[in-house]
Amino acid sequence: MQHYNYGLISHVGNVRSHNEDSCRAIPDLGLWIVADGMGGHEGGEKASALAVDFIVERVREGEILSRAIARSHHAIKQAVAEQKGPEGMGTTVVALKVVNTSCEIAWVGDCRAYFWDGTALRQMTKDHSYVQHLVDTGVIPAVDSDKHPYQDILIQALGAEDMDDVVVDEIREDLYAGEQILLCSDGLTKELDESAITDVLMLDLDEQEKVERMIGTALKNGGKDNITAILVSAEENAPERSAEEDTTLFITQKIIPPGFLDKLRDWWQRITGKS
Repeated sequence: MQHYNYGLISHVGNVRSHNEDSCRAIPDLGLWIVADGMGGHEGGEKASALAVDFIVERVREGEILSRAIARSHHAIKQAVAEQKGPEGMGTTVVALKVVNTSCEIAWVGDCRAYFWDGTALRQMTKDHSYVQHLVDTGVIPAVDSDKHPYQDILIQALGAEDMDDVVVDEIREDLYAGEQILLCSDGLTKELDESAITDVLMLDLDEQEKVERMIGTALKNGGKDNITAILVSAEENAPERSAEEDTTLFITQKIIPPGFLDKLRDWWQRITGKS
């Protein structure tokens, strides 16, 4: 039986009246999920909860994580078609699946995963957002991305009405003794930069105390959105990473719907006057 230490907390924040984030910790499956719902109180809560429950069910039945996430997109759209949820509801998601020292991170949208090796923090995921596209194409520098006024515009999300399918991005990474993975909704990263997250991870606290400290700091910084964080440590008795070990495998995929960027580019040119 695998055993993992982890901390989990989800908070409504200082402004919102309801928490549209959902999260699940299923340590017997080595599975942790964070989803950030969209579409208002009823829609966001329903979409994120539906997604995480669907993913857990499919993974428990043996489906690979990325496939379970891709199918949850259709489950949300079906719920809308059957009038079990409001039109326009959707969610972003990031999930972690660990078996021994091998882990898979899969995501859609702008929930994030970070890797902590005990001394340095590394963002593992790349946001499926318009602003990230501007960074990737050199229109804006990465340093400006977190403060860009259109950072909430997503290129894809689970349940998006105009997308027949979503393409799930994946990363595979080995997780050794002393290493941790942080999953979070953007309510955390809007209030804490990587330096602030690192400051918390360096403290001599357990996993639950660390996520509580992060959420507490995010609330002090404004807490304008729902905030969810899960911190997972390597399996107990996991081996040490060797100095030569570097097994990160990035699986990147084109996730932009046909014609979508042309529309965004035209819109960007109209509001900025830049080509």
